[in-house]
Formats: sequence, structure tokens, C-alpha cells
Amino acid sequence: MLTASPTAVPADIDQFFTENEPRIRGELFDLLRIPSVSARSEHNEDTARTAEWVARSMRDAGLQATVHRTPGHPIVVGEWRGAGSTAPTVLAYGHYDVQPAEPLELWASPPFEPTIRDGRIYARGSVDDKGQLFLHVKALEALLRTRGALPVNVVLLVEGEEEVGSEHLSSFIEANAQLLRADAVVISDSAMFAPGLPSILSSLRGMAYFQIDVQGPSVDLHSGSYGGAVVNPAMALARILATMHDGSGHVAIEGFYDKVVDWGAAARDEIRALPFDEEHFRVETGSPSLGGEAGFSTLERLWMRPTCEINGLLSGYTGEGAKTVLPSKAMAKVSCRLVPDQDPQEIERLLRAHVERYAPKGVSVTVTHLHGGRPWRANLDGPLFDAARRALAAAFGREPVITGEGGSIPVVGDFQRILGAPVLLMGFGLPGENAHAPNEWMSEENFTRGLRAVAMLYQELAVNG
Repeated sequence: MLTASPTAVPADIDQFFTENEPRIRGELFDLLRIPSVSARSEHNEDTARTAEWVARSMRDAGLQATVHRTPGHPIVVGEWRGAGSTAPTVLAYGHYDVQPAEPLELWASPPFEPTIRDGRIYARGSVDDKGQLFLHVKALEALLRTRGALPVNVVLLVEGEEEVGSEHLSSFIEANAQLLRADAVVISDSAMFAPGLPSILSSLRGMAYFQIDVQGPSVDLHSGSYGGAVVNPAMALARILATMHDGSGHVAIEGFYDKVVDWGAAARDEIRALPFDEEHFRVETGSPSLGGEAGFSTLERLWMRPTCEINGLLSGYTGEGAKTVLPSKAMAKVSCRLVPDQDPQEIERLLRAHVERYAPKGVSVTVTHLHGGRPWRANLDGPLFDAARRALAAAFGREPVITGEGGSIPVVGDFQRILGAPVLLMGFGLPGENAHAPNEWMSEENFTRGLRAVAMLYQELAVNG
């Protein structure tokens, strides 16, 4: 049951959304029907068409909009700067590209034909991120239609490559830093902690991703003729990987935890107060039991602690039946999730030294750093987060909770590094929404309340921006 909030959504804004709900939903469905799959070249025309659609939607809402070509998929920038030089400027970021929909046979309804079932909007991109991006366009439209002007200056930055690594976004921000200059950045591409529980995402883990290659003999050998006399690369790799953790789940790479910042007792108390059911989480994963670094709860492990995980292994014969082969090479993909103040380059140096220390003679070992990103944690003091608290409380009828995220959003660090602006992550997804899986969905209620929350955020930022 939602409790009354000290701040209410203004009647004119609420009425606008109520009266225009069928139109807004129809426009969202039109956007969701475009298969803007950035990972597939056969959808390049679709991504270009989506960029134009987003720009047109911005113009219809009352903004100026420009489509910027890149070596990859287009970037759309919308602007409204009529609030004056003394008013704050807010940059809202989102992405219009989506994940591939396969396997198609697992969808209960076609992925690019939006369908409502049980209070959920099912479609690829409904929550990641077209639905959440569209909240900002329609919230700005509501303010412009009802008030004739926005209370703040606004820049909307929408890319089409988030699902393939945002290859051209950082350089675009660097080259257009003056155009994108803002006092605050808002991103709606995340989830609430639970239904009816609005959330502000305060932290993201970083990443250092590696490939470890072990080379032994020049070709695969007969294990009977050579086994025991030649070092087996698969066994060598297994031994190296086994040294990366101790028996308590701690990462055993020397120096790995040296830069880890303790969150403090107050943050841990807030995490423990969240309505988290570890058994439900275990059942969702399908795991026999939960595990990890000793001395920490599941949420603490996901949000506060770094990891070192094996993501893939490849070596030798893996087909049906038996083949007595001594493989010539072995490979592992290894990712380290990082927390403040760990640095991907420092972790690379430590991991290389660790592998070199434990690599046996008789094989050559190569470590390749594939990609990385810094961790992020927000300072929740200040007008941006105060405005978000008031806006979420007004739309959802209860105070928001502060959450963390075990994954990474590299653009958050880019915004802070290049623009020097604080970043607010205020999303409206829900756990289990299948963002990258078949039957992706977004809650109808969250979409409805999200429209009002985002409109309130822009208004509240003008009050104490």
C-alpha cells in the first residue's frame, strides 16, 4: 500500500498524462516495433530509422533535435535552452539500440510487436532502454505543453551503440563537450529494487577483462604416446586459475584488495534493511546454493566487493565420445569486477604478475587485456539527489531506497570525467524483467509512474538545482 507523499504531482501534469495516455502508449509501441539491433549489420537501416524516429519525437515534444552520424550508428542530440543562463542545464542520456531477440521460439509473443499481458509491456527494448528513454521525451513534452516552457535547460543525448560497447560515444562526448556541458546528468537505464519501491542507484562496479592463452606443443598430441612427458596446457591453465582464490572465496591475487574502499557501517545497515530474500534469489538463479567471499552477505558481495571470475574455457577435444588427445593449447576468459578505488590498469599489472608467478615451465602463457572500465560510486549529498528523492516520493508515494549494481555502465565515468557533472541513475525497471533475454518486459505501472517522476525531477531541479 503506497503511503501519502509530502509532495504531490501537480494536477496539470497528472491530467496531461491521464488524458494523453492512449497516444503516448501508441507512440511507444511504434518505437518498440522498429528492430534496432545494433549488433547485426542487417539491421543498420533499422537503427538509422530509429535515430530519425527519436529525433522527430523530440521535435514533436518541442525540442530541437539533430542526428549526428558516426562511423557506427547515429547519435541523436535534443536541446531546449530557453530557461536562461542562470538556470541549471540537465543532460539526460539513453540508448535506442536493443539486444538481438533470439532465440525467437522462446518468446510468448513476437519481440517487435508490443503486447500487454498481466500489467506488463512485452517487447524487445521495452525496458532496455526505449521505454525508459521515452519517459524523458514525454515528460519534457508534458511540461512544455502545460507550462509553455521548461524550468531548466535540457540536453537529451541518445546513442545507438550501447548494446555493442558504445564504441563511438566517448569520442563524441569529448568532441562535443561544450554542446553537452551540463550541471547534472540523468540516466534512466536501471531497475528499481522491488515493485513499488522507487530506487536511486548509487554505485556500479568496474571491469577488467582478460584472455589467458597457454601454448604447449605445436600440435595436439596422442595422450598415450606423449602424456606424462609433455606439459599439458589444459592442466597448466587449470592450475593457474585455481590459484586465483583461496578456500574462503577471497581473490588471492597479491595486492588485489589494496585500493578497495570500505563502505562503512551505515551503508551496510542500509543494505541489510532492504527487503531482500536470499532464498528467492537462489531459486531465481537455479543454483543449488549461494556462495562467494566469506564474511559478506549476498548484496554486499554484489555491490561492495570485487570479484575475479572465469567466463569461459576452451581446450582439447569436446565432442561426443572419447578422443585421447593432449591439447596443444588452452584458453580462458577471465573478468574482474572492480569497486572504488580499484583501477583496471593496476589490476591488469597485478593479474599479469600473478599468472607469471604460477605458470609452470614447459608452456608459454600470454595475458591479453581485452577491455576495462572504472568503478563508480555517487556522493548522494547535493541538490541533484535531493530533487530525485522528492520526485520519486511524489510519483510513487514513498521515499526511495538507495541501491547498488554489480554490473558496469562505462558512460557514467565518461560523463563525470569529461563533463565534470554529477550523475543520477534513476531507473524504472524491475528484477526479472528479461532485459537481454526472451520475453523482455516493462511494468505498465512503472511506466505510468515513471512519466510523472521524470517530469517532477525536472521541476524539482529548478527549485534547488
